[in-house]
Amino acid sequence: MKALRTPDDRFENLPGYDFAPHYVEVDDTEGGSLRMHYVDEGPRDARPVVLLHGEPTWSYLYRKMIPGLLAAGHRVIAPDQIGFGRSDKPTEKSDYSVVRHVGWVRSLIQQLELEDATFFGQDWGSLIGFTAALHEEARFRAIVAANAALPDPQHIERFAAAQAKSPDAEAFSRWQAYAASVDEMNVGDMLANAFPGAGLEMKGTGLSAGEQAAYDAPFPDKTYQAGVLVFPSLIEPQRVGPEGFALFSAAWRVLEKWERPFVTAYGKADPVLGWFDSVFQEYVPGAQGQPHREFPNGGHFIQEEEPDALVEVIVAAAAS
Repeated sequence: MKALRTPDDRFENLPGYDFAPHYVEVDDTEGGSLRMHYVDEGPRDARPVVLLHGEPTWSYLYRKMIPGLLAAGHRVIAPDQIGFGRSDKPTEKSDYSVVRHVGWVRSLIQQLELEDATFFGQDWGSLIGFTAALHEEARFRAIVAANAALPDPQHIERFAAAQAKSPDAEAFSRWQAYAASVDEMNVGDMLANAFPGAGLEMKGTGLSAGEQAAYDAPFPDKTYQAGVLVFPSLIEPQRVGPEGFALFSAAWRVLEKWERPFVTAYGKADPVLGWFDSVFQEYVPGAQGQPHREFPNGGHFIQEEEPDALVEVIVAAAAS
């Protein structure tokens, strides 16, 4: 497996992001290894919080939340998924799959020997992250979902019923089609200006020029972007495959018995994932009676818009 590594100088002097890099080696499934980056701040004996990003972002997405979680006394771990951020970037789209990504995140969780942790996932950080965390369920005391989704192959009707609540149920399909049609993405511009060109009625995040450049920092050129370009298609059935669907199903069987805190905090102006909180709230026992949050004007990247509120949700869930 051929992989590129973004030069370190691309990550110098990024606005709001002065965290020291940490790395683990994860199996590349072909007998070699890949270097996976993660932020690791706070006392090593403090209760951990894991923050996992999705598409097309990296741990920079959590720069506004990390200080508040540290102030609350937590150890904060924010990985970059393989293909993103400071992590290695396999160059072929075929190198990426749900199964591999779940395995890579599980490997990091295991290598860090996490215990009594709280997991926060958004976008693909939920689909991949929750699946990984639920296969390591003994290590986690709470889960917080923000604009998150996890399909259950045994109950697709639940997913479909929730999707029907979206004001634009075809938004994700158009995003998939757009990603498949281009050979390069300007990630900073997409986050700042609501995915221009993708045919989505998404809410922009109002990033500064420096912040936009920080989101582009992992990608010196388009040869580094195989992961960013292929991620929207990884959920297609032929790409998930039987092994991937088995992972999702097993994760949901854990969720159906999950009595520990499971809290949702969703930006409801997100047409892609702003509707899936209802599934978690109805079918996860630990979600019953929790102080779920909704942000009526919040978009897909709620971490940029409501960082302080999300910190409050995480701290409360971790203390439950």
